[in-house]
Amino acid sequence: MLPDSHIHTKFSGDCTTPARAQIERCLALGMEELCITDHHDYDAGQPEESFLLDFDTYLPFLRQLRREYENKIQVHIGVELGLQLHIQDYLEALADSLDLDYIIGSSHFIDRMDPYFPEFFEGRSEQEAYRRFFEVTLKRIEAIDCFDALGHLDYIVRYGPATNQNYSYKAYQDYIDPILKTLIQKGKALECNTAGFRYHLGHPNPSGDVLRRYRQLGGELITLGSDGHSPEAVGYGFDMAGALLRDCGFRYITVYHRRKPTFTPL
Repeated sequence: MLPDSHIHTKFSGDCTTPARAQIERCLALGMEELCITDHHDYDAGQPEESFLLDFDTYLPFLRQLRREYENKIQVHIGVELGLQLHIQDYLEALADSLDLDYIIGSSHFIDRMDPYFPEFFEGRSEQEAYRRFFEVTLKRIEAIDCFDALGHLDYIVRYGPATNQNYSYKAYQDYIDPILKTLIQKGKALECNTAGFRYHLGHPNPSGDVLRRYRQLGGELITLGSDGHSPEAVGYGFDMAGALLRDCGFRYITVYHRRKPTFTPL
């Protein structure tokens, strides 16, 4: 099975699964490599304390697991960083200080609120909320360089009042295209996050039309991740995602080793 480059463990504030259990699941699925990418959302507002990663514990423990499994599966060490403009200097310095394989840059908190919570949508239409999410995401990736791939570009759609019933690439093309062009210009990857299938969207995050547009624009760096917080979620929907990516014109996925891209055929 294709490698999973977006896996969470109990080091993330929203996960209780031991890292070893996630690795064992990858082994059972026949993966040859994986990347653990636990959350670090610094100074994000409530409930920010749930998403601060203890790097002094996290990194040594994962290195130990990497050695333990080195003859069975490649365990890569990453992080999912919450991108925010007001902590740009902090993020850049942190990334420079860490010995990692892979950094996902994600927009989780917008205006110090997470779209996961219904309160984010109070006082504005779904369209206004979605537009705001994309506008903020664009500003962040234009300014911040300390990530390898943009995670779940349309993350907000998982939690919108009507989810994706009114959402399409075409409806938000003017907001999404600049994000895709910026990623390509800066040599950053786009993540295909299969959690959208688990959220019953019928597509990954981002949607197939967005993935196809990224490829049409010349984007080649595409990563694949389940965003799995439990063993059952690891590798979920990878067969569907692989077929979709091939249909979009991709011939390989990107896996990062020591922050350098390597390529695995689809």
